[in-house]
Parts: sequence; structure tokens; C-alpha cells
Amino acid sequence: MRAKSLIFAGTFITLLAPNLALSDPQTPVGLWQAVDDSTKQPTGWFLISNHDGIYSGIIAKMFLKPGEDPNALCDQCKDDRYNHPWLGLEIIRGMRQDGDKYVDGTILDPRDGKVYQAMMTVTPDGQTLVVRGFIGFSLLGQNQYWSRLPDSAYSMLDPSVNPNANTASHPPAKKPNAQPANPARH
Repeated sequence: MRAKSLIFAGTFITLLAPNLALSDPQTPVGLWQAVDDSTKQPTGWFLISNHDGIYSGIIAKMFLKPGEDPNALCDQCKDDRYNHPWLGLEIIRGMRQDGDKYVDGTILDPRDGKVYQAMMTVTPDGQTLVVRGFIGFSLLGQNQYWSRLPDSAYSMLDPSVNPNANTASHPPAKKPNAQPANPARH
């Protein structure tokens, strides 16, 4: 009888677990788009990932204006990102979750190499990421509003920055044809 109760409880928890996952708070993990405030045109896509509770973000796609260098380097950076190509450049570092905010991180402006303190907040619907860069106090800063992109947008990323590129572009290797155990039976 006790074994049946444990099996029932295990089955119930297994059935309930997917519903529990839906109630988890939204995280910034994913692909986001920034737009120019005046033109409303995309300026870049940013890929944010979680590494053991520390969030970071890279430039995943650039939308260049005519004449802009597609191979731009962070030649104004003053740290380990110096001369790193903008595509794939880690611009968000060290964010950690504190309630409904992501704090204690930094954000890099690759145009001038300046690093600002930063925080992020995901809106309740999970579709907008408020990224705030500041100096000293968060009151002395500026917000950017990034929109979450659908999973299908990953297919438009350069393979060098696409976390799904290995599985998408390199199907699993086929095993060589093995001889059947009994060649007489086909």
C-alpha cells in the first residue's frame, strides 16, 4: 500500500512539474532587439545567457548604416575586450538576480569603450527588457528598452554567435553501416 502511495505521489508531482515551470519568473535569457529611438529601426540583437546565476550578453547581430564597418573592432576598449570584433563582443557582464531585477553588472558601449554600471528588469509579460546603464547611482542613468525575439530569430544569427549553430548546421554523424548479426536474414 505504501509503495502505491509513493508511486501515486511521484506521478502527481511529475504531472504537476510542467505547471510549476510556467509560474517561474521570466529571465533575461534569450535574444533581444534594440531599436533606434528616432528611426525605430533595429540597431542590434543581443544574446543574453545565464552561467551559474551570472548573466552576460553579447552583440549577436548588427544592423549597420551605410558606410559603417561590418568588421568593427572595440579599439577604444580598455580591458580584455580590446580589439575584439563587435560581433560576439560581450557587452553585459556580471549581472545577478536580486528579486525581479538583475543587478551588480556592467554594460560596455563599444563605440567609446566606456563601461557603465548596469541593471536589467524584465517586464511582467516577459517581452521587454529594461536595460539601465549608469554612473554611480542608478538615478543618474539611461534606460534602453529591448524587445524579446522569437526562437525562430536564432536561425538568422551568424554561426559564430549562434548557440544552436552546432546542432543546426552539423547533423549527428551517421554510424557506418554495420553488418547485420545474421547476414542470411534480411
